[in-house]
Amino acid sequence: MEIGIGIVGGGYMGKAHAVAMSSVGAVFNTKLRPRLELVCARSEKSANRYKDEFGFARATTSWRDLVLDDKVDAIVIASPQETHREITELAFAQGKPVFCEKPLGMSVDDSVAMTAAAKAAGVANMVGFNYIRTPASQFARKLIQDGKIGDITWFRGEHTEDFLADPEMHASWRTNGRANGTMGDLSPHMINAALALAGPITELVAEIETVFDERPSADGTQAVTNDDQAQLMCRFASGAMGHLYFSRTATGRKMGYAYEITGTKGAIRFDQEDQNALWFYEMKGPEAERGFKKILIGPSHPDYLAFCQGPGHGTGYQDQIIIEAKDFLHAIETGEPTWPTFEDGLQVNRVVETAFVSSKSKSWQKVGAN
Repeated sequence: MEIGIGIVGGGYMGKAHAVAMSSVGAVFNTKLRPRLELVCARSEKSANRYKDEFGFARATTSWRDLVLDDKVDAIVIASPQETHREITELAFAQGKPVFCEKPLGMSVDDSVAMTAAAKAAGVANMVGFNYIRTPASQFARKLIQDGKIGDITWFRGEHTEDFLADPEMHASWRTNGRANGTMGDLSPHMINAALALAGPITELVAEIETVFDERPSADGTQAVTNDDQAQLMCRFASGAMGHLYFSRTATGRKMGYAYEITGTKGAIRFDQEDQNALWFYEMKGPEAERGFKKILIGPSHPDYLAFCQGPGHGTGYQDQIIIEAKDFLHAIETGEPTWPTFEDGLQVNRVVETAFVSSKSKSWQKVGAN
């Protein structure tokens, strides 16, 4: 059965979602088959270009028109954070499912309102945390849930990139406004991973800082108004200790979404720069024969076989978005909540906000207490 898809935003993520919706039916043989019905962009020129390039039936410059359109059955939001709340609230008022790119809202208040609207509407809702959906990280979650590493005692995670490591890189939208800083941009992905793999975070202490206070601009120099890097120590509800680090100035790191998890019976290591491998240690056998083993991801791991029959051949970034599309369609079809829902996105926002409070007060803070 066909389902009309409307995508708000046609840039980097808008294109990724358009490609995913075009491909998901063939890859996963979904019962719901997406039809690219309507794309929205700020200018008529951009909207029409996206329509032609991505294969949409129509284009518009009004997200309201897209949401209210009778041929649009479900909505994907790939626009800036400040637009998320208005779009979702109108969509849910029409009873339409929503997939929203991370982070959920511009603020905790926005995310609370969006989550409440989702619950009231009772329709499918998801947040776009794509990296945790790699077959490797899905398998890591299964190993943990199956008790393979015992009780978690320590979690270390990072999301590090170097796209602003050069101090001569010119100022841009990325260097202006809290939402575009590292805590608004990169940290939600790894915070989501920590919650998915190690459980709720109950308290934390954080440091958030700007490495380069000024950057070159057309007029000389321009002040940087957001953060370049941040770190936090945390305590999980399970009692496990944790440390998270985020940076856009991490020289040499291109996609440093990585984690190490220590348990009472074993351990796991993963690095997104080698996303088709998982390192696994079990406290079994003679000490002389113990060590981490590298597991090459293949057809026996979650969501891999639909892409390729050969182990070790690998999946890529776009495949993560196709997996998301499959899960979103499943949630729409069955009416069953599919992780991560808006509620899960709200929990990420609460951790981010608590980190800002902690950094300013230079003290430990309970998550969600502010």
